[in-house]
Amino acid sequence: MKQRIFMYLFVFAALLVLFQYVNSKRVFEDINNKLVTQKKALNKYKDSLAVLQDDILEVSHFNLDRNEDAISYFENDGYNVSELIPFIKDELYRLNEVKGEHPIVPYAASEGRKMLINTVKMLNHKWIIADFSDGEFWGEIFLTYEITEDKQLKFNLVESFLYPFY
Repeated sequence: MKQRIFMYLFVFAALLVLFQYVNSKRVFEDINNKLVTQKKALNKYKDSLAVLQDDILEVSHFNLDRNEDAISYFENDGYNVSELIPFIKDELYRLNEVKGEHPIVPYAASEGRKMLINTVKMLNHKWIIADFSDGEFWGEIFLTYEITEDKQLKFNLVESFLYPFY
């Protein structure tokens, strides 16, 4: 009787070890499959990130923040660029508050509205591109700007266009 109990215990232990082995093998394979999938996804995301970084670099080529020569131009005149750039943009946005037609946008707004400058991008130490809209019509303007010797900011409209209304 004692022999049979040991034999049953041995068979039970062997089955338990076999079950544990098969179960752990499945878990191990599942984790490996997930790891392979995650590595593929990581490589895909790294490639996407590289493409996006290239796109950002290309788009930011004409950008005052990345133009060392333009920044040096302002710094040589004694300006703090981190304060000057927001000041110039704010002055351009402040023209939106002028009563009547916008002083820079050369197009009249639709009835009951006003043309407003929405987005400003400073290309370098002399040029700005901006878009404007009245909610119905929209367009873009190309400006030059300068800071005079008496520290006055002057904008000059060079080119503009209004997108056709469909």
